[in-house]
Amino acid sequence: MSTVSYYTAEGLKKLREELDYLKSVMRPKASADIAEARDKGDLSENAEYDAAKEAQGMLEMRIAKLEEVHSNARLIDETHLDVSKVLVLSNVKIKNQTNGMEMKYTLVAESEADLKTGKISVTSPIGKGLLGKSVGEFAEITVPNGVLKFEILEITRD
Repeated sequence: MSTVSYYTAEGLKKLREELDYLKSVMRPKASADIAEARDKGDLSENAEYDAAKEAQGMLEMRIAKLEEVHSNARLIDETHLDVSKVLVLSNVKIKNQTNGMEMKYTLVAESEADLKTGKISVTSPIGKGLLGKSVGEFAEITVPNGVLKFEILEITRD
């Protein structure tokens, strides 16, 4: 059973680009690598041929997986999202009640998460804990290191 994944326009574009790259560049390269290895002689003792075939198999698995994800991808319409609560694509400013540190995150689909750019997954412990909260509310989030308590300071959209 495949699951529906929600994407921003940017995330869906990246998914399509990766799929196109694998199909149009990497697939022909894998075929060429196999042909080159086949030309080197006896296939029963040709490790290069075996490696090329295995690489092609891994590539085809990756392409199949991306095609499945792409077929189940849904584009999020940001115009219909409620700005009073934390939802997917919300920019959330939170304050850690333990140390007073303020942080700003954008909640995104799991495949688009990138902590370096402040994008956290809605399926992460912090993302799950923030979903549905409003400004002024507190979120107690259980993480592997214990329980974190955050205050929601601000919710915006880009």
